[in-house]
Amino acid sequence: MVTAWTLDVPAVLVVLVLAVLYLRAVRRQSTWPPGRTAAFLSGLATIVLVTCSFLAVYDTTLFWVRAVQNIVLLMVAPLLLALGAPITLLLRSAPAPVVAGLRRFGRGRFARGLTFPLVVTAMLAAPPLLIYLTPLYELTLDSSIVDALVRLLLVLAGFGYFWTRIQLDPTPRDDSHLVSVWISLAEVILDGALGLVLWLGPLLAPAHYDALHRNWGPEPRTDQIIGAGVLWIGGDLAGLPFVGALIIRWARDDERRAREVDARLDEEGAAGEAPSGGLWWENDPALAERFRRR
Repeated sequence: MVTAWTLDVPAVLVVLVLAVLYLRAVRRQSTWPPGRTAAFLSGLATIVLVTCSFLAVYDTTLFWVRAVQNIVLLMVAPLLLALGAPITLLLRSAPAPVVAGLRRFGRGRFARGLTFPLVVTAMLAAPPLLIYLTPLYELTLDSSIVDALVRLLLVLAGFGYFWTRIQLDPTPRDDSHLVSVWISLAEVILDGALGLVLWLGPLLAPAHYDALHRNWGPEPRTDQIIGAGVLWIGGDLAGLPFVGALIIRWARDDERRAREVDARLDEEGAAGEAPSGGLWWENDPALAERFRRR
């Protein structure tokens, strides 16, 4: 686990390019939170760790190693990348025509449909189900090209989910944070269902693992049970930082709205305007439209 390393050239090149572009964009900003830079670079480092460490050396030998790799690429690395607010940085540093095009795309129907809550839920939940409940898993073991594409799609799917849920960057939709909580609960249920299927179900890719003639480590059934636990419990544990970030973001948005309401009330008081009659929520700018009397 310590000495087994390999070099995934495509992954390392992509990570280096993204790191250079991000740092160059940061240098052009007069102010940029260092925490965002640290988060984004940590996400890139996580991708290198998953694709070059023992997790890459043994990902076709042990089922549980592949499970760890997939969870990190779907849940951990994308969350760190999203916390780096790369889209905000891109909008601040890209040429004006590029920014205008991105904003037009973000306001379009396709982008809004792609970021609909049910779509992003499927974006996070579907990849593990497709990998482990279809022949795709065995293909990733036997084809390096398929394996690389699946890794890329895992990172993109995870980033799409966390980008739209944390809303640190501009998003096509402004959904309530409560929607993210319900999506997280649905993801926990699906993780448990997949874990049970892999724990109690038949062995995956038995011909591949039998051909290895491995005489060390856990036997195939135990190996798959460990991997099922990784996907079940590990997936939920990997989602805890997201829940924490979501709660922090939710609290900050509430504080911002409270300041806006206080400022509006202060302006009305200074202008000598008396608040209109009715219950308090009928005078709250954030709730008036929803609860106004017909």
